[in-house]
Amino acid sequence: MTQMIPTWQNGRLVPVEKLEAHRKALRHMAVSVFLLDGDRLLIQRRALGKYHTPGLWANTCCTHPNWDEAADACARRRLMDELGVAGVALSWRGQVEYFADVGGGLTENEVVEIFVGFADAGTLGMSPDPDEVMVTRWVALPTLVAEVGATPERFTPWLRIYLERHADLIFA
Repeated sequence: MTQMIPTWQNGRLVPVEKLEAHRKALRHMAVSVFLLDGDRLLIQRRALGKYHTPGLWANTCCTHPNWDEAADACARRRLMDELGVAGVALSWRGQVEYFADVGGGLTENEVVEIFVGFADAGTLGMSPDPDEVMVTRWVALPTLVAEVGATPERFTPWLRIYLERHADLIFA
């Protein structure tokens, strides 16, 4: 099924097919979710079948809202779709923008709504979709920053950008 996402063209939002937006580096809407348990962040390793950045570590989950889908509804939907997680209260932390080459002739030119939720790692029921997620893990923020610094190629461009430029917004 083709996903139509909100993309800016000629100063207004119009629906564009997701892959086309990435091929043409069109500025488009996105959502990123960060689940925290104290100072630990739930991260995921993207499935090898993903059309870009397969096998790389990313934040808890991220996606693009469907055309006419509210960002908060999209964040809750994607937590369920990727990780099988429901019922976690999410707080909107703000909007950020980034531009990143994700390989294979694809570019992310994203306007991202950031959502943060708090969960107990020991009781959070997860059932990750293997088509989306290879594995998950909880990692302390200082450990994650050190890992990204030592082996940046193991992490998605957007996770590196979030840690470098937007950590105060996300982890405050």
